[in-house]
This record gives sequence, C-alpha cells and structure tokens, in this order.
Amino acid sequence: MTDASEHAFSTEVQEADAPGALGQAAELLAQGQLVALPTETVYGLAADARSPKAVARIFEAKGRPAGNPLIVHIDSVEIAEGCVAAWPRAAAQLAGAFWPGPLSLVLPKADSIPDIVTAGGKTVAVRCPAHPVFTAVLAKCGFPLAAPSANRSNRVSPTRAEHVVDQLGGLIPLVLNGGACDLGIESTVLDLTGDTPTLLRPGMISLGQLQAVLGPVATAKHPAAAEPLKSPGQLQRHYSPRAKLIIVEGDMAAALVQADETTHVIARTAEPAAWPSERWHELPAVVSDFARELYSTLHRCDQLDAETILVQSLPSGDEWAALRDRLNRAAGA
Repeated sequence: MTDASEHAFSTEVQEADAPGALGQAAELLAQGQLVALPTETVYGLAADARSPKAVARIFEAKGRPAGNPLIVHIDSVEIAEGCVAAWPRAAAQLAGAFWPGPLSLVLPKADSIPDIVTAGGKTVAVRCPAHPVFTAVLAKCGFPLAAPSANRSNRVSPTRAEHVVDQLGGLIPLVLNGGACDLGIESTVLDLTGDTPTLLRPGMISLGQLQAVLGPVATAKHPAAAEPLKSPGQLQRHYSPRAKLIIVEGDMAAALVQADETTHVIARTAEPAAWPSERWHELPAVVSDFARELYSTLHRCDQLDAETILVQSLPSGDEWAALRDRLNRAAGA
C-alpha cells in the first residue's frame, strides 16, 4: 500500500451545520476521498465501501494493518441487506430493537463488498449509526460507507473533531465537526454467523440487553492467529494513549507513592489531598458519563505529556464490561 505521507492535504474542518457542508462531504466521498464524520460513538473515517481504492485510503491514512476489518455503515435495513448474503431473523430482531444505534452485526458478506473491507474474510460487520450528521451524509451519498474510528491505528479513538485533526491532520481533506460524541466508545459487535450469537466486542448495548432480545449469547475467545478477524476491536493492544496505561486494582493512594511528575491519574473517587490537581482526572461514577469522558481524558493526558497514566479499576458489573475491555486493551493486558 502507498504510504500515507504521499497524500498531503490541507485538512479543512467544517461545522456540520454550515451551509453546503453535508453536500461537500458527500461529493468528496463520491470522488473516492476520505471524510471524518461524527457518530454517536466516536468520530469515523468514512470512504465508499464499494470502492477498494477508496477503502485503501483508510488503511493508508490510519496506518492500519490490512488484517483488521472495517465496519460498513448504512442508513436503512434495505441498504444493509444489499451488503450481506443473508439477513436472518435474529438480524431483523436486533435491527428492530437497536437500530439506529451502537450495534454492529456480523453477517455473511455480499459480493458488493470488496475483500479489503473484510480483511479477506467471508463476513462483514454492518451498522446503522444514530447521528444526524452521519445519517444525512449517507442519505446524500446513497451508498454504504466503511468507517473505522478516525485516528491513527491503535491510538485513542476521537470523540471530538480536534482529536481527529491532532492525529489525521494533513492526511485527509475534510472533518465535519458535529461536537462531542454522545456515547464516547465504539459500538457493540455481535457475530450472527455461527450456531449461537457471539459477542465479539462489548459496547454500550450490553450482553444482558442482547440476551433479552435473542436468548443465549456467547462471548468470543481471543481469535486464533491464523483466523481472519471478523471485527475490529479484537487486537490485544488497542485504543491506547501515547503514555503507558496501568490499571490499579488496589488502593490508588498506595500506587501514588511510586508516581512522579509525569504520572497522571484517572479515577472515580475523590482526589487525594496531596496529589497535584492538574494531574488528577476525576471521572463520573455513572457508567454512561464515564464512557462519554474517558477517551477525551486520555487525549488530554497525552496533550499534557503524561508518560504514565494510572487508571482506577472498574466495577465488575455487566454495564461496565465495555469500559473494562477498552482499558484492558489500552493497557495491552
């Protein structure tokens, strides 16, 4: 693949509600270019999912391994059915319950989806996002969009337009600024191609919510090295800040004894009186609020030149599973 440095752009940031902004995005996408768009989860780096050349630009800009597949975004069940070779009853049930929303469904891929999107695999993940900007651009395009998170590979996903520019500025022509993302972490991914639905990546739609619709849902084991990945978010190290991230299972005050001036802390409890406030990031104890602020806080730690980030361990409940997953992968645990 061509190195991303060969594609130099003066990256434009357009307010999504500016006159003509949505049309400009759709026109660039129709020309095979990349556009960063907000979703309810994180900002996505979009390209025409039907075009191998356009999709290759995603991998180039992100520095993404070719073996890591992409999610295809659509704005209707009808478009989704055109991306897959089968649309089982379980898919219809889940789409009815959770679309538009943060749920990606893995199904057998149709011939219309090129192999580069699926990392050579026989399945494709499809999702109907619940963000008016992304939905409006999809409607103007009239074709599905492949869109991983709009960041460099394995780095922290962007939840604000400025996060996209920090990592991809100069590599893509346009970012549509739709403000901060509502949810803050990537979609739940569910594989429907086996005998039992299998959770490949936890998200804000929990295992319990899926089971309430489908009945039994299995949880994926770590994929074998020889297997094509069916979904993004399965690499052991992912969503990582530049700083070394350490999850503190015990008393945070004890961990701070070994900390130095390059250490930053993310916690859900009150700040120890002796710790410098500018290096203590207290996030909410409510899971949805914690998720909304987590990636933005990791970006801020990087901007403040943290070398180490200590993160307070999270509760064991099902509603915290997605955040535990993201932190474990950010730590490479």
